Amino acid sequence: MAQRVADALAQRRLLVIEAGTGTGKTFGYLVPVLRSGLRVLVSTGTRTLQDQLYDKDLPLLGGALGMPVEVAVLKGRGNYLCLHRLGQAQLQQALRGGALLPDVSAGPLERVMAWASRTATGDLSEVPDFADSHPLWPQITSTRDNCLGPRCPEFSRCHLVKARREALEAQVVIVNHHLLLADLTLKEDGFGDVLGTADAVVVDEAHQLPDLAMQFFGASCAARGLTQVLNAVRAEGTVADTGLKFALSAVDDALSALNDVLPSRTGRTPWEECPPELTEKTRELAHAMSALAGELESLPEESVAKGLTGRVGEMAAQLTRIAQVGEIEGARSAERTPRGFVLHLLPFEIANRFQSHVRARRSAWIFTSATLSVGEDFSHFTSRLGLEDAETVRIPSPFDFERQSLLWLPEGLPEPAASDFVSALLAASTPLIDAAGGGAFILFTSHRALSEAAMRLRALWSASGKRYRLFVQGEAPREQLLRGFRDDGDAVLLGTASFWEGVDVKGTALRLVIIEKLPFASPDDPIVKARVEHIQRQGGNPFKDYQLQEAALTLRQGVGRLIRSEADFGVVMIADRRLRTRPYGRTLLAALPPMRRAQSLEEVAQFLNRHAPRRVREALS
Repeated sequence: MAQRVADALAQRRLLVIEAGTGTGKTFGYLVPVLRSGLRVLVSTGTRTLQDQLYDKDLPLLGGALGMPVEVAVLKGRGNYLCLHRLGQAQLQQALRGGALLPDVSAGPLERVMAWASRTATGDLSEVPDFADSHPLWPQITSTRDNCLGPRCPEFSRCHLVKARREALEAQVVIVNHHLLLADLTLKEDGFGDVLGTADAVVVDEAHQLPDLAMQFFGASCAARGLTQVLNAVRAEGTVADTGLKFALSAVDDALSALNDVLPSRTGRTPWEECPPELTEKTRELAHAMSALAGELESLPEESVAKGLTGRVGEMAAQLTRIAQVGEIEGARSAERTPRGFVLHLLPFEIANRFQSHVRARRSAWIFTSATLSVGEDFSHFTSRLGLEDAETVRIPSPFDFERQSLLWLPEGLPEPAASDFVSALLAASTPLIDAAGGGAFILFTSHRALSEAAMRLRALWSASGKRYRLFVQGEAPREQLLRGFRDDGDAVLLGTASFWEGVDVKGTALRLVIIEKLPFASPDDPIVKARVEHIQRQGGNPFKDYQLQEAALTLRQGVGRLIRSEADFGVVMIADRRLRTRPYGRTLLAALPPMRRAQSLEEVAQFLNRHAPRRVREALS
């Protein structure tokens, strides 16, 4: 892999490389990156992987190669303390006699203030016991909707500006996919300068990119963002400015009129099922926002509020695009949320636009992941991003799956849509959990099924006196759940989409993975609907050409949680009978690692017993 990446870097070529679990994928691209001497942007799927590269992998390799390099990590703006908004929060606390917000105590703010006086980076992840779900977090960070940019009184000390300045000077810059796509599509706040000077871009966990790119190449406008930018205009603007007050009032009226014609039910509604007045009300709001941008632009140069002109204008442009979209361009929807609404436009096709951005720079682009092909075919991935002429390489996992794992497809379970499916799933799962002595993931395709399973398992184990510790997604942050699962060693974890990939539990703590259903995306998902409509218009077969391919890749990700090292052993149970009874089951099975298929429950139990930790074998005997 390293040789292939080195060749692509040297020749500024496109490379799509699938590297199976255990290949050493990260080192496979980092070694040639460090040796190349080129300025390289590395884009990851998660902040966790960003931190791993910056704190662990790059220092380790730089030392091993004797080639220390300047490395910078750049996160989204919501990860950095905004000094201006911190000052506003302190002022609010003083005005309210010590209370910041109804649901925020003074203690967290005081801890953040003490940390703020000594931090070099402003990265809020440094603050102990302070999660991004805390209600104080959004009060002391900025968004694109309320950032004042160069007109901010704290601009010279801004942590985000400093991070971007350091990124401009670094040889290796670590970003995430959202930042990469924001640069390609939005040119946000000068971040384009970082990408514009890069000799190469390495996209890790690249399988996530097509769906994310659909969202970034589309358009959206949310009530929350509108409220934030309008509040920022009021906070920073001049109260006596009559034109500004009139423009704000016109926006408020247009926003209220739009809200009145939106569907009342929570969730997404296709545009064609919304009241016909929605298009006109969206257009009127766009005009009102455009007029507000004009008023901001006419403010005196010294006005802080003038810094919001660009963002207000962008929102007007987004609303205009949503209101004027042609029938073939994309799928529109309106979504009711607990915080208001979001208007969406998802384009049917992004390949040409993405390809034009890639070709615009004479840079090498390397796309890598453990799951990019179905069988030997990369076309599902490459066609969506316009990368058909890229070199493709598939490097299989070095693990001995036939020796290290078993695949169990139980018979007799009801159809996945049956009302008693979850109870039947647990009846088939509990003998395996007992044989393994715990150490199990149960992966679900819906939160509803996960909640029902958690309730049933707690009742079952309480009645039987069993004491497996149960970790349930949503009851604690993901990293906290994983840490507790690893530390326990014999626990059971229930998770949905975010646990199907990017989760690494090596060793005996995980020895059983149970998959509830085949991971076909919901046909009501807006990205799925947009893709299906586009493929149908092109005369293709949406199920065969898209939905089945996506399910195969997601299933591989879920199965891939089990064997993470040469020393791992375990069983994968897939409870969906369609894998055996439907013709497409063969395609999905062919996409999985070459695991030996168990013929009986007794064979599975013996395998689990044989490879269970000693404490479990002794307890079972």
